[in-house]
Amino acid sequence: MKHKTKITSLLLIILTMVLTAFSIKKAQVYQLVTEYKTNPIGIDVLKPRLSWQLNSDERNVIQTAYEIRVADSKVNLQEGKNLIWTSGKVESDQSVNVIYEGPKLQSMQRVYWQVRVWDNKNRASAWSTPAYWEMGILDKALWTASYIAMNDITTEKKSHPSQYFRTEFQTNKTIVSAKVQATSLGVYELYLNGKKVGNDLFTPGYTTYNKRLQYQTYDVTNMLKDNNAIGAIVGDGWYRGNIGWKGDYAFYGNQLALLVQLHINYADGSSETIVSNGDWKVSYGPILESDMYNGEKYDARLEMDGWNQNGFDDSNWKKVDILNHSKDILVAPQGPPVRATEEIKTKKLITTPKGELVLDLGQNIVGWARMKVKGPKGHKVTLKFAEVLDKDGNFYTKNLRAAEAKDSYILKGEGEEIFEPHFTSHGFRYIQVIDYPGNLNPDAIIGIVIHSDISPTGSFTTSDPMINQLQSNIQWGQRDNFLDIPTDCPQRDERAGWTGDAQVFSMTAAFNFDVATFYTKWLKDLALDQHDNGSVTNVVPDILTGGEGVSAKGGATGWADAAVIIPWTVYQSYGDKRVLKEQYASMKGWVDFMAQKSGEDYLWNDPKHWHWGDWLAYDADKPDYNGSVTEKDLIATAYAYYSTSLFSEIAKVLGRTEDIDKYAQQAKNIKKAFVQEYVTPNGRLVSHTQTAYAMALSFNLIPENLKEKSAEYFAQDVKKFGHLTTGFLGTPLLCTTLSKIGRDDLAFMLLNRKEFPSWLYPITMGATTIWERWDTQKPDGTIIEGMNSFNHYSYGAIGEWLYTHVGGLRIDPKNPGYKHIIFDPHPGGGLTAAKAEFISLYGKIKSDWEIKDGEFHYEVTIPANTTASVTLSGATSENIKLNSAKLKAEMQKNLKQTQQGVQLELGSGTYRFSYPQPAK
Repeated sequence: MKHKTKITSLLLIILTMVLTAFSIKKAQVYQLVTEYKTNPIGIDVLKPRLSWQLNSDERNVIQTAYEIRVADSKVNLQEGKNLIWTSGKVESDQSVNVIYEGPKLQSMQRVYWQVRVWDNKNRASAWSTPAYWEMGILDKALWTASYIAMNDITTEKKSHPSQYFRTEFQTNKTIVSAKVQATSLGVYELYLNGKKVGNDLFTPGYTTYNKRLQYQTYDVTNMLKDNNAIGAIVGDGWYRGNIGWKGDYAFYGNQLALLVQLHINYADGSSETIVSNGDWKVSYGPILESDMYNGEKYDARLEMDGWNQNGFDDSNWKKVDILNHSKDILVAPQGPPVRATEEIKTKKLITTPKGELVLDLGQNIVGWARMKVKGPKGHKVTLKFAEVLDKDGNFYTKNLRAAEAKDSYILKGEGEEIFEPHFTSHGFRYIQVIDYPGNLNPDAIIGIVIHSDISPTGSFTTSDPMINQLQSNIQWGQRDNFLDIPTDCPQRDERAGWTGDAQVFSMTAAFNFDVATFYTKWLKDLALDQHDNGSVTNVVPDILTGGEGVSAKGGATGWADAAVIIPWTVYQSYGDKRVLKEQYASMKGWVDFMAQKSGEDYLWNDPKHWHWGDWLAYDADKPDYNGSVTEKDLIATAYAYYSTSLFSEIAKVLGRTEDIDKYAQQAKNIKKAFVQEYVTPNGRLVSHTQTAYAMALSFNLIPENLKEKSAEYFAQDVKKFGHLTTGFLGTPLLCTTLSKIGRDDLAFMLLNRKEFPSWLYPITMGATTIWERWDTQKPDGTIIEGMNSFNHYSYGAIGEWLYTHVGGLRIDPKNPGYKHIIFDPHPGGGLTAAKAEFISLYGKIKSDWEIKDGEFHYEVTIPANTTASVTLSGATSENIKLNSAKLKAEMQKNLKQTQQGVQLELGSGTYRFSYPQPAK
């Protein structure tokens, strides 16, 4: 018996090992997301899209079918009982943005879902770990709360004290779940029983407030007690505070308000809703001023201990007013919230020549400073913020213009105190500390980094430390300026959502971070602010229309084209057709506006219409210099062609047959007019500038028979100057177009240049973000006064070329969203290595090359359920090795020898190629 038992045990072990090995090889389903988010609550997308990833240790894994099931509880889901919806087995390789097609869900309904898949070897995966999503308030009638306000309406153009709201209530039953929905006119922080609800900042976020107001949903089940208190602080924010560089206050309204609704479900099946109403009370508190540009003034002596807890004596507080404000405009947030993501310690304590006490964080950031301080009651400490020191080493704030960028804290004198502002942010590297009591320990003040909580997706590194610093500057510039909207700059009295900056940087942005929902949210406001005639505003949300000057009217080419180009970027990067559908009318409106402006001759050359042109091109402001000045009507007509062509392509993607040919023909007419007006019979452009050639060649506006001659004019201009001469619109196209015409030598020359003007020049000056101007700071330390930002991401659009050309990781436009990937690296410029990585919706992609010991080594990673084309320049089928061995016969079948080298069609997996480095 013992012998038989041993044999049985051994067989069981062997069987387990076999089954385990088999299960490892099967595709596993993980990373379930709904509308790009993990387990979201409070969404209002009626048909959410579901995505998942496959994981397998095998190569060439493709999903061939999937099955989704949805239930009202995790138990029912896992047991397969009482399902709300099941897709059944669907023969499809789609694993991204699969639309929920079940019954309509109800307000605040939570559902659980999971998925299993079949692969191309006819193996079924196990069901995934359950995920969930929860709907927000879909029926506006369910908003029973009232907007409550303090009676402090004022027309004074100044910052006002923040307002404190509170109420108390009891819960005497066993609680199953509790969700709170909240929003405000202004910005709010919500508290329950003394603790802050959630970790979001500047809620409800920045939207076109008169048309769209977001509300947040939080799960507060574990925060409730028998006796409870809700508290909230509401500050001016973007709604009533200082906004724009014209000194506007109360742009959207002159009275703050709060809306709160807490829904509690009890174990006995009953429910209760606690709402903001006339029973709440309101008071001022220690926040004397809180302004987005100017900073916060906080008097700790006015703190009200326990104000947001049960039992607080609020007899001196006032009753709230009820404000009649629309609830029909309430929407669930689609973009990521703003959050604090990092803390940065002081790198150096400086006493400037003027005697100023200054902390250097070593990195230009956006956020604020957390300060620990101990001193006498009534003592005031002031923190001022700046991006740079002047040429003499003194604290420099002139480029902030009217923004004070200053926080003040008055001590209560009760031991160590900690101060962080609530409703302001600053763009800074340096902190001037004024009247700090005692000796300042640098660790007592820490920089807090804030931005929209976009997930990092891309990384790019090379063998050159300066180019790596450039990539760091690009990413920091994006983080700093993606603060609920894509701002142009984060420090001065502006911080507006300029459409041009967002447009030129959009693809680089999509490499660096997950921006699908960030752009989707912002584009909704772009469409709402768009004029009835289709003209797109210069900034979104629009704080310019109605102002003085032609520039306030919008409709500037290259800027307004964000309406078409950014949705296309989101589609290309994430395979997202819904954003194209939702923005279709907006795109069409803008393209039609351009057609109307161009008239019968298809040239947009109206001298009365304002365009920014190739903004801040090299030395374009010098009256005796025109080597970089590109005619605005040429740019306008070029963009009219480009956006019209894209719109025709978008119509094709969406099957809008009535628009495909119409706009394709319109684009042809524009191109014909462009060539007749701006291109000589010898291929020279009337604006003989780098921007003009880069734009015309990149947008495919040059006739085929003239491309070679135009390309030569372009190359000769770059060689003549030996540096770039481009501005906001030309720079993003510069290196890409040089590479397109086969002049990598010139593209790398521009990349590697360290003298002004160049991308690396600011790094030689210590820059840690991208500058607004090529010469924001002169070599002698002189700083250009007036409009001048040390943190302006537009010129960081070179990042797209770094990822796609140098790194060799490209989207296949015919298979968007990285369903099919193109790998095509281009060594050059003295680089011996480069690595581009990207976390796609399918998983991690890697393109990693190195030149070592006379060999070119190239490693690619292709996620499961995708395929790729890999180009190995200069290679032959005979000299390629895969994992140090010659290519096997089955791999040779997927190989094609081209003039450039070898092209391979590959399935998922990691591949390590090597071959002799081709001679230059």
